[in-house]
Amino acid sequence: MEASWGSVNAERGWYVSAQQPEEAEAEELSPLLSNELHRQRSPGVSFGLSVFNLMNAIMGSGILGLAFIMANTGILGFSFLLLTVALLASYSVHLLLSMCIQTAVTSYEDLGLFAFGLPGKVVVAGTIIIQNIGAMSSYLLIIKTEFPAAIAEFLTGDYSRYWYLDGQTLLIIICVGIVFPLALLPKIGFLGYTSSLSFFFMMFFALVVVIKKWSIPCPLTLNYVEKCFQISNATDDCKPKLFHFSKESAYALPTMAFSFLCHTSILPIYCELQSPSKKRMQNVTNTAIALSFLIYFISALFGYLTFYDKVESELLKGYSKYLPHDVVVMTVKLCILFAVLLTVPLIHFPARKAVMMMFFSNFPFSWIRHFLITLALNIIIVLLAIYVPDIRNVFGVVGASTSTCLIFIFPGLFYLKLSREDFLSWKKFGAFVLLIFGILVGNFSLALIIFDWINK
Repeated sequence: MEASWGSVNAERGWYVSAQQPEEAEAEELSPLLSNELHRQRSPGVSFGLSVFNLMNAIMGSGILGLAFIMANTGILGFSFLLLTVALLASYSVHLLLSMCIQTAVTSYEDLGLFAFGLPGKVVVAGTIIIQNIGAMSSYLLIIKTEFPAAIAEFLTGDYSRYWYLDGQTLLIIICVGIVFPLALLPKIGFLGYTSSLSFFFMMFFALVVVIKKWSIPCPLTLNYVEKCFQISNATDDCKPKLFHFSKESAYALPTMAFSFLCHTSILPIYCELQSPSKKRMQNVTNTAIALSFLIYFISALFGYLTFYDKVESELLKGYSKYLPHDVVVMTVKLCILFAVLLTVPLIHFPARKAVMMMFFSNFPFSWIRHFLITLALNIIIVLLAIYVPDIRNVFGVVGASTSTCLIFIFPGLFYLKLSREDFLSWKKFGAFVLLIFGILVGNFSLALIIFDWINK
């Protein structure tokens, strides 16, 4: 298989001589890839909208779980781990873009095909489908649990029996009326404006988390305790920990990997980028990851400094208990719910594309097939959102398995397989480190999570 692919690649000019340095290789292959991209896009999406689209792919429900992770790793431990995952995520995108230049392919699945033939393509496509279904279902799980509570806070009296306070009913209406129509759009670039709106919602959320840190006292007053849950009034509970380890720390790296995963959207966004080039797309990626890191860190830090060890696995639940009728909190809750909601159609694109490439790669585009696959994905994620009990389970399992594969393992493994550089080169050594890191983190985290489940 490898020999046949090599001959095909040589005939099409997709590989250059092994004696040429990587810089020359990239320079020679860029026009070929550019022509491929020009055939797939019209017109190009601006740099700013591409950043917003990528940030929307990065940021979602993960922002609500990071304060819980900080409570179980400590401020310095969390900072080190979050920065490490962000840098490795950026580096793995760099490797993906380098391989796109070398092979002139524009999809993650085809990189798997070039590296390991049809099995590689099937494994990558299957991983993308599982990852994106897990991500979308986690977002809808937040909608199901938080949207009725957010509406109820604006009402007075007992409306518990009304349909608009039933999470499952609201979830189905939202998916039919908003998620499904947006997911049917033919190009990912069309979602740039909704993505920019989602970004500003996330910024507003981080700002409110900072401001409301001073609205909830610590230690809690008796009034808070009676209305919420029992908590010690010892001042030791209000001292932040720099380093901390518990059984819940097993969820740290998987949740962070889940929170920075954008790799399934990288190449679709690259295909529609205005004046596409490796450097321009890397700048889009670095900007999106840096801004996401900043918002993540601020919201996690002040969320932790608000609730300390009592922070919920889903941050909004804490504000619902302590500030149930605060107008600003109610507003930001609606904003974050809309931000999470607008991320779901964006993740539909790579999931649907993976299904297409796995089962219908040799068929021409069909609106009927496009419609039916989108509908099937929508039904699956709604069912998962209805029946999954805890968002932490989604973060942990999906983050430890598919997220680590797509961020760390696959980019490192494919680069080692496809690159013609010497193994001692910095980039190939970095790919090896990325691969080993992903394998260790994924297996260790998944083992700890399963052990935690067994104990419970």
